[in-house]
Amino acid sequence: MRVLVTGGAGFIGSHVVTALEAHGHEPVVYDTRAEPPCDVRDPYALSRALAGVDAVCHQAAMVGLGTGFSDAAEYVSRNDLGTAVLLTAMAEAGVRRLVLAGSMVVYGEGRYECARHGVVRPGPRAVADLDAGRFEPPCPVCGAELVPGLVGEDAPVDPRNVYATTKLAQEHLAAAWARATGGTAVALRYHNVYGPGMPRDTPYAGVASFFRSALARGEAPTVYEDGRQRRDFVHVRDVAEANVAALEAGPADGTLTAYNTGSGEPHTVGEMARALASAYGGPDPVVTGEYRLGDVRHITADSARLRTDLSWKPQISFTEGMREFARAGMRGAP
Repeated sequence: MRVLVTGGAGFIGSHVVTALEAHGHEPVVYDTRAEPPCDVRDPYALSRALAGVDAVCHQAAMVGLGTGFSDAAEYVSRNDLGTAVLLTAMAEAGVRRLVLAGSMVVYGEGRYECARHGVVRPGPRAVADLDAGRFEPPCPVCGAELVPGLVGEDAPVDPRNVYATTKLAQEHLAAAWARATGGTAVALRYHNVYGPGMPRDTPYAGVASFFRSALARGEAPTVYEDGRQRRDFVHVRDVAEANVAALEAGPADGTLTAYNTGSGEPHTVGEMARALASAYGGPDPVVTGEYRLGDVRHITADSARLRTDLSWKPQISFTEGMREFARAGMRGAP
């Protein structure tokens, strides 16, 4: 299969390219870092790149929480306009298979259960609570303590920042394209991806990158809130294999299917910082009590659908992955 990989020179995209080659496919890299640079908002460059292509693996995006609302137009342009231009070019070229790099951020907060009211969805955390160090969202009905759980793909979506909103819009665009063309779209909702080749020292990188960059400078990783926020850290090579499995899935059928793509093993941010610092050789993390408005407290995946439908399962354990990441090379800020 000849596969166009947008963002194929980036962190996740480059691993997808390697995995495709290992499975006997022919990846075609389309990236702003390539020579000549290729932008997904350029319909003419896309038309040329799609010639002879069987499928598209769409990894190109502006990622991360961002630095406020001032960059909203840039997020929408790169992520949503770029996706619309790509899908239009695919429709014109007759390419009917798409794998989209989605994100768990579309859910907002994760799944919570109240002992009295069952499964509930807390709203955004109040600034007053965060300032006072009350980081756990309470039951929106009675104010009681909640127990976090795993989020399934059928959970309501509730994007809570600009990046999250654009990632959900990408899915809607892909679903509309699939219905209009009879193509197949798979959205892999990545959880916290980490591993070799992560970009360093950029506000758009993930928390694992921040911690690893600090350690490389000889500084202690700084952990926001109390460090007890739960995430699902999944290794980039496992994510790349999920992309290959999605590309090799069944025939085109005019639908979009979303899959959580996580390790299935929740860990706290503080636990991850300690594991990475220990594997690197210190210094120990510092828990600051500070917070970022727009961050969610807990978000962890139920990836059972991906395992069942596509026979995928992660191969790299948390301990093994952190040990490798502690010594792995990183790339400069994009």
